[in-house]
Amino acid sequence: MDNVNNEPVKTKRRIRYKGSHPRHFKEKYKELNFEKYALDVEKVIQSRKTPAGTHRPICVNEVLDILRPLPGQIGLDATLGFGGHAVELLKKIIPNGRLFALDVDPLELAHTEMRLRAMGFTDKELVIKRSNFAGMFKLMGEAGRSFDFILADLGVSSMQLDNPDRGFTFKREGPLDLRLNPERGQSAAKLIRTLDEKQLETLFFENSNEPFARKIALAVFKNRDKINKTTDLASVIAYALGKKSYLDCGIAITTSIRRVFQALRIEVNDEFSVLEQFLRNLPFCLKSQGRVAILSFHSGEDNRVINYFEQGLKDGLYADISYEPIRPSQSEQYSNPRATSALLRWAIRK
Repeated sequence: MDNVNNEPVKTKRRIRYKGSHPRHFKEKYKELNFEKYALDVEKVIQSRKTPAGTHRPICVNEVLDILRPLPGQIGLDATLGFGGHAVELLKKIIPNGRLFALDVDPLELAHTEMRLRAMGFTDKELVIKRSNFAGMFKLMGEAGRSFDFILADLGVSSMQLDNPDRGFTFKREGPLDLRLNPERGQSAAKLIRTLDEKQLETLFFENSNEPFARKIALAVFKNRDKINKTTDLASVIAYALGKKSYLDCGIAITTSIRRVFQALRIEVNDEFSVLEQFLRNLPFCLKSQGRVAILSFHSGEDNRVINYFEQGLKDGLYADISYEPIRPSQSEQYSNPRATSALLRWAIRK
């Protein structure tokens, strides 16, 4: 069909891929349009994978059991992400309830808000703000009172992990960025160039307990000007630990590569400081008998959560806390391998 100027309309063709199945992120057009290709996406899920551009919420039933959301309540999802937990919470508090939601990622937040609005959730029941945990107090003022429940999922979302342009994983070549908010701070590649060998060693050990921190730090420091992409860093680590390539280096070295990426991500986003601020403010944002659930994914996060919960219990801020973390069920870990490392803890305001 011609347009008003009688010029042919050019239709945008999808990215083509070689072979029978797409391998790269942008080629997975069905997964990236999951509303249209629901059956194809379900096949991906049944194969124990997370469809590209989506995220599968973890411990949904366990979170609901902990928070016990009821119609008319006011809650906070402090890490909105793909919105999987938020949708289930909204189902429980509607009618007359309201969920406030925070997320610091400007790229994914826009997609999530568009999708949730299309599902029928208006700003009357769902208030979305681009902010980190520091925005809790402002939201409490907007809500007019403290929250009945708060949820925080501290994990990096699958949308961020799978998109090579974000630089969160060495499995796909992309810029070594690792920022949750790419509009603020410096990328991991730039950070590496500002640190000396000892600082790199300390970062790798303290942020992720990497046992080969010294050896890896030396290699990274020597090659820091050559590390620009995710695969550059993975290659340097593999070579430092005695392998010619990160592609066939075995579980032990692959785990070290993951730890280094994790350590850099934590540093780039100042994740521990932000989490500690959240944990300090948390009890003052909950109403009496209000509930909080926190999903963490490594010991650095979980240790901070339990330490603040225990101190809050000792100071009389909490009536009860979880002394042992709740783990995803065996069936969930099998169907969604990304849930394997999840640790769920809770606390109840006094």
